[in-house]
Amino acid sequence: MILFEAPNLILALPELVLAVLAMLLLLLSVAGKAENYRLIAKMGVFALMTAAAVTFNFYGQAGTTFGGMFVADNFSSYMKLLVLAGSAVSLLMATKYLEREKTNRTEYPVLIVFSTLGMMLMISANNLISLYMALELQSLPLYVLAAIQRDSVRSTEAGLKYFVLGALSSGLLLYGSSLIYGFTGATGFEQIASALQGQTAVSLGVVTGMVMILAGLAFKISAVPFHMWAPDVYEGAPTPVTAFFAIAPKVAAIALITRVFMGPFGDMAEQWRQVIVALSIASMALGAVAAVTQTNIKRLLAYSSIGHMGYALIGLAAADKAGIQGIVIYITIYMVMSIGAFCIVLMMKQKDKMVENISDLSGLAKQQPLLALAMSVMMFSMAGIPPLAGFFGKLFIFQSAINAGLYTLAVIGVLTSVVAAYYYIRIIKVMYFENAEEELDKAADTGLNLILTAASLAVVFFILLPSPLLASAGAAAQSLIK
Repeated sequence: MILFEAPNLILALPELVLAVLAMLLLLLSVAGKAENYRLIAKMGVFALMTAAAVTFNFYGQAGTTFGGMFVADNFSSYMKLLVLAGSAVSLLMATKYLEREKTNRTEYPVLIVFSTLGMMLMISANNLISLYMALELQSLPLYVLAAIQRDSVRSTEAGLKYFVLGALSSGLLLYGSSLIYGFTGATGFEQIASALQGQTAVSLGVVTGMVMILAGLAFKISAVPFHMWAPDVYEGAPTPVTAFFAIAPKVAAIALITRVFMGPFGDMAEQWRQVIVALSIASMALGAVAAVTQTNIKRLLAYSSIGHMGYALIGLAAADKAGIQGIVIYITIYMVMSIGAFCIVLMMKQKDKMVENISDLSGLAKQQPLLALAMSVMMFSMAGIPPLAGFFGKLFIFQSAINAGLYTLAVIGVLTSVVAAYYYIRIIKVMYFENAEEELDKAADTGLNLILTAASLAVVFFILLPSPLLASAGAAAQSLIK
């Protein structure tokens, strides 16, 4: 006789709160009209911030629930707060653009909220089944968001490409999961870890399954060679959607990869480290080289994000507390830099029409010096120039690689950073040293200006107050080390 054990709902209270609010938001959006978009968007931000408040209130609570399929710890709480903040900010960034392009449909905030719920469940997944369900809940709204401009060929093409390649990655993930279940007899992370613990020779089936799971998850962070969707989708999707893709889903995906490979496969680090190293090197190299020839700033930021995910994977290759702490610090700083960069991309208008070419930034320093200064801060930080926050993100990542004896990986990371600095500095050169054929419209969106100011200050003054981030990242990393 199987005894029923009531789940500890407190551990999953943020997800439950967000799920209830998301369904209420869905009902309101169906009953409303397009002109109610602002109300629904504000309620979407309220739902996300409410979930963040609940997460913060129960920060530090640890345990598993729902039959061990859901785990809560410092790592999950920290990453969830990042995702919720990123989603709320991206929703605020989108309002003026969607109204101007007449795509301010009430389903937009609803899709953002449901996708964010999926990300939160991804971060707390403790079972291959809950992992897959959460991943699909996150991904399906993203496919719709990419194609939300139904009258735009570029947007619908972006949505279709993302959907087809996303379905392929889901297939790889499912097949890998079935192999793991077949060879270990378990889907729970603890049970898989117990089945693999102490094995002197790991079976080929387990290794194959693990690699296929990694391939499915690598797609979500657009790591090479699973990056082919990113440049086209970043360019084709509406700019606020691209900003959302760059801000929140990357955080959730890197958190999930870290949990999976430091959890059930933690004892197999020697088997998977070489694959992670290969993904990291390929991503850093392609992100540095391919972006050099780009003329579209959204495509350039797509290749830039591929490179940044390569740097984050260095921390995973280290497979220790310092490496995970480096990942948490790096991904936090990356999210803030992405928010700042996409605020400026959303401000790029000529005669009230969006423009996306790097050449459109010509002469921006003379026209709008503060905007050019903010863009310079973001680009220098992404390039890793001290004393900006991006430098410290890379510093902690490279330190973790050196401490783990991965000297070659650290050297390659430094070299690719030097190459990547070229295209970041090229944008600064265009703004300060080239003359504009046509000036950009004045950046009059108060919301975007406030968000950009906050992101710029965080990047510049991180050096003065790094301890809260370092302490939180250290506690988050410790919770994953068994």
